[in-house]
Amino acid sequence: MDFALSEEQQAIFDMARDFGAEHIAPHARDWEQDGTIPRDLWGKAAELGLGGLYVSEEHGGSGLSRLDGTLVFEALAMACPSVAAFLSIHNMCGGMIDKFGSDAAKARWLPALCRMDKVFSYCLTEPGSGSDAAALRTRAERTNDGWRLNGTKAFISGGGYSDAYVAMVRTGQDGPKGISSVVVESRAPGLSFGAPENKMGWRSQPTSQVQFDDCAIPADNLLGEEGRGFAYAMAGLDGGRLNISACALGGAQAALDATLRYMGERRAFGQTLDQFQALQFRLAEMETALQSSRIFLRQAAWKLDRAAPDAGKFCAMAKLHVTDRAFEVANQCLQLHGGYGYLADYGIEKIVRDLRVHQILEGTNEIMRLIVSRALLAEHR
Repeated sequence: MDFALSEEQQAIFDMARDFGAEHIAPHARDWEQDGTIPRDLWGKAAELGLGGLYVSEEHGGSGLSRLDGTLVFEALAMACPSVAAFLSIHNMCGGMIDKFGSDAAKARWLPALCRMDKVFSYCLTEPGSGSDAAALRTRAERTNDGWRLNGTKAFISGGGYSDAYVAMVRTGQDGPKGISSVVVESRAPGLSFGAPENKMGWRSQPTSQVQFDDCAIPADNLLGEEGRGFAYAMAGLDGGRLNISACALGGAQAALDATLRYMGERRAFGQTLDQFQALQFRLAEMETALQSSRIFLRQAAWKLDRAAPDAGKFCAMAKLHVTDRAFEVANQCLQLHGGYGYLADYGIEKIVRDLRVHQILEGTNEIMRLIVSRALLAEHR
C-alpha cells in the first residue's frame, strides 16, 4: 500500500498551486466584490490543460484520473475555493460528455470545452426539487426540429455567464427513468436567466435561475440515450462530490496555513500565540482532521477510478467527512484569529463563507448519510 504521490502527480499539484498563487489569489477579493470571474482567466487555465481534465486526449483533454483531479482542485482552492469550484463544475460537464456522449457529440462539444472557448454549467436542481432530484419537472418535448424545453433550474453556477448548459430534463414518465440529458447553448431561443443571486459565499461565481420558455434546441443536443439522464447525472455527481471535497480541503488548508503564520507573529501575555499549549492542541486537532480527510478523499477517488462496486458509497462518505471537517477547521481558524479573523483583510472569513455551501451542494450531507446507510444495509442483506 503506497500513499505517496507519484512524481507526475506531485507535478500536477505544484502546477495547479502555482497557477492559483499567480493568477487567482491576488484577485480573489476583487472578483468576489465584482460578482464575476474574468473570462480571460479560463484561457490561461486551458493552456495548462485545466479545461478538460477528464476528457480524452483525442478530443483535446488531459485524460487525467479522478485522483489527479482532486489534486488539481485542492491546489487551486488554496487560492480561492469559489473559483476552483466553478472550474470543477465545468470539468464535471466535460467528463459527462466524454463518457456518455456519442462520437459526434464529443467532436462537437469537447474541443471548445477543453480550450474553454465555451464554459459549461450543470443544471439539475429546480426550485421544487433539490435533494429529491428525480422529481424534477422541467420537460422536453419532441418537435419536428428537435426538442422544446419548459421549466426552471435553480442555484445554477454560471447562470447567464456560461456558454452552454448540461441540463437534466423530463422526456418521459415520472421518476428517474423518464429523465434525459441535453446540452443547451446560451443563444438558444427561449433561454433566459433570473436575477443574480445574492449569496453568503461563492460570491465570485455568477449564480442565477436558468429558465426555459419554449426553448428550442436541435435533436442532436440530446446527450447519450433518452431516459438515461438521471443515471448520467448521478455518475457525474460521484466525481463532483470528490471535486467539491477537494475544494473544501484546499480552502481549509489555506486557512490553517494562514493561522499558523498569524499565531507565530501575534503576541499575548508575553509570548506568541503558538506557544500556548491549549492552542497547540487545537492546531493538532485541525492538522489531524485535514490529513485524515486527505487520505479518505484520495481513497474514494482511487475507488472511482477503478470502478469499484462501492465507489459511490465512498464518494458520499468522503463528501460528508471532508466538507464537514474542512468547514470546522476554517471556523476554528477564524476563532484563533480573534477579531482579526472577522475582518476581510485577513481572508479567513471569506474561506468560512465559501466552505459553508460545500456541505449543501452536490447532495446535502444529510443525503450523503442516506446514501451511505442504504449502501451499508444493502451489503448486509
